[in-house]
Amino acid sequence: MASDDPAWPPLPYADWQDSCATLHLWMQIVGKIRLARAPAENHWWHVPLYLSARGLTTSPIPDDGRSFQIDFDLIGHRLEIATGDGRRDGFALTPRSIADFYAELTGRLQALGIAVRIWTRPVEIADPIPFERDDVHAAYDAEAVNRFWRALAEADRVLKLFRAGFIGKASPVHFFWGSFDLAVTRFSGRPAPPPPSNPMIADRVNREAYSHEVSSCGFWPGNGGFGQAAFYCYAYPQPPGYAEAAVAPLGVYNHQIGEFVLPYDAVREAERPREVLLRFLQQTYAAAADLAGWDRAALERSA
Repeated sequence: MASDDPAWPPLPYADWQDSCATLHLWMQIVGKIRLARAPAENHWWHVPLYLSARGLTTSPIPDDGRSFQIDFDLIGHRLEIATGDGRRDGFALTPRSIADFYAELTGRLQALGIAVRIWTRPVEIADPIPFERDDVHAAYDAEAVNRFWRALAEADRVLKLFRAGFIGKASPVHFFWGSFDLAVTRFSGRPAPPPPSNPMIADRVNREAYSHEVSSCGFWPGNGGFGQAAFYCYAYPQPPGYAEAAVAPLGVYNHQIGEFVLPYDAVREAERPREVLLRFLQQTYAAAADLAGWDRAALERSA
């Protein structure tokens, strides 16, 4: 019997891919503003966005003795700016080009006394157009974006529950605006060999991200060439035998991308979606940790 839980809404990528592309680029603009001001952290943990009660947030960003924060309200469909000295501003999220959004946001930040310069070329996407020149991407389907947010919120809950079982080094559950995915990463504590070059990511970024052995998992809404919303799990470096590991029946190893994948629809249509997803996360992690010889007794929280 399939679940009818409204927390897991339908999210067919083909129905909102134009809006997804626009939202992705809007979030790159906001994320680059955070990147320009936030102190550097290991594995680039100073760049992601975070889930909030209404959408996604930068969290507080330092600004010469005060702070400011930028939020995507995906319930009220607004971009909100708040400063530590009590000032606020914002504007509606409606169909508008990347260039228009960029001009609107930077103008409002300047009016609040916040001057931030960013590299305006998008990252981790094919055929990038500088933000100030992009009049191509301009779709915004509010209902579809809200469904995406609801799916993200449920994924965030399960990923945080999964993270809670690990007492070794682990990332926060965070949203990477470059790849446009929600992710959490566990670390064995051992260094890793330099990763192979990735044409979509600068080598210095990739080397820092994968400087240590990891088991990572997360959620894509369908972008990046996969074509449908899905949960994923991978290990770096990938231990021998990982691709053949036995996991929950709904998850499969995709040899093209080198990761285990569990379609979002398989989760939302299950009788107990959270349990299905959590089992997938736990089994793929266990496969990576056991095959690579992680010290699981020292890294995991006992029941």
